[in-house]
Amino acid sequence: AVVSTQSGHYGRGGCSMKKLGGYEFYKTMGSPKLVVAPMVDMSELAWRELSRSYGAQLCYTPMFHSFNFSQSANYRKENFTTCPSDRPLIVQFCGNDPATVLKAARFVEDQCDAVDINLGCPQGIARRGRYGAFLQDDWDIIAGIVSLLHEELSVPVTCKIRVFSDVSRTIEYAKMLERAGCQLLTVHGRTREMKGLHTGVADWDQIRAVREAIKIPMFANGNILYLEDIERCLTHTSVEGVMTAETNLYNPALFTGSNPPVWEVVDKYLEIAKKHKTGFVYVKGHLFKLYNITFQIKHDLRDLLANVHTVEEIFAAQETIRAALVKDSLEQNPAVQVQRVTTCHNFKHFPYWICQPYFRSTRLEALSGDTKVVETELMATRRRERKERKEAKSLRKSALHNPNKKRKYPNCPTCNRNPASAKCIHQMCKPCCYKRTRELDLDCLQHNLISKSKIKAGKEKTGVESEVTVPGQISDKVS
Repeated sequence: AVVSTQSGHYGRGGCSMKKLGGYEFYKTMGSPKLVVAPMVDMSELAWRELSRSYGAQLCYTPMFHSFNFSQSANYRKENFTTCPSDRPLIVQFCGNDPATVLKAARFVEDQCDAVDINLGCPQGIARRGRYGAFLQDDWDIIAGIVSLLHEELSVPVTCKIRVFSDVSRTIEYAKMLERAGCQLLTVHGRTREMKGLHTGVADWDQIRAVREAIKIPMFANGNILYLEDIERCLTHTSVEGVMTAETNLYNPALFTGSNPPVWEVVDKYLEIAKKHKTGFVYVKGHLFKLYNITFQIKHDLRDLLANVHTVEEIFAAQETIRAALVKDSLEQNPAVQVQRVTTCHNFKHFPYWICQPYFRSTRLEALSGDTKVVETELMATRRRERKERKEAKSLRKSALHNPNKKRKYPNCPTCNRNPASAKCIHQMCKPCCYKRTRELDLDCLQHNLISKSKIKAGKEKTGVESEVTVPGQISDKVS
């Protein structure tokens, strides 16, 4: 049964239990090494359950806005649900006011193992809201939030950060958080400027330097494509666990070391989503992520999913998509490879019906080759793809257009472009009728045009019989 913030509490974090910190707290969660990151609109209950079925040992909720969460019962009900099997679980909040963040955390402290503060979001909305990575220069505010939650909550407080360009500043930042009361720190090895086309490679050396400087458990985040990357990261950084975000969305079986057919993962997710009554937006968003590579080739299947409007329609679309991909997999179509990455030494090439990481060339390729050349090629590829999509869309529209189809209404006799209204006093379309009523001071009730009535009302109000000038004539009145 799903438990929301509107119902009773349960969990390990109740006030009756001793509050643990650091490695003692980490051990109560089972010393997790394989962690699913907080992802806005993506790491909801159904996805967390799917990830756990594929080996995830700890999951985070999506990031919640502390103000909305603390003020709106509807926001809490729609965005946060959990169940007894959804453990261990860390709930993440963003915000810049200690009291507000604490108030929000109070609603979930008995339903989770810890509360996390988002100090790493690099998006524009975080800049405008002054939270996430855009708080990292306001250490007093951050320390105030962390220390208040550390003192007042019945569960530990954790933090997720991004690095600075200067490693020494990153180390001091981490030490400040530790002093304030942070009990577990996740370090994303990229700066807040590294996003979009400028994502680049996460700096594992910085993460290792932080690991050597602080005494609380740590997770590393960044550069994870396959299971072997997790082992390399653990060895290189000496952290306790590795967190993955984007790769998990494209291949939730990452932690098992396998790359299953996409339709198998989708079928499994849809059953879990149905059980938890997951919202349509969440479900459709996940399917577009999972089928991302597939839809780059199968545009007809992409359009099929794009045009569904209910969860029931998604199930029907999945039947068609599965049948098409199973057929392709049996035929072993040779033209199946979408991602032809050559500069990433460990990139694995799979057919488009297989779960696989989505590889951005400027994220990893560019740093191992000629960045300028790769970015130039990437932009040219994107322009070509946009042109192809536009042409394909035009063709689809042309196929749907029937030139012999009779219009319901005749064309307007004036513009011969828009349909004419049968009830219009001029038998015109609205733009043409507007011009005519203005010229002749007439009303057209069909189009709700009342030029004559307005003029009459104005005369009655002023008691003056004003002359009405018809366009093209010159008034006899002299001002």
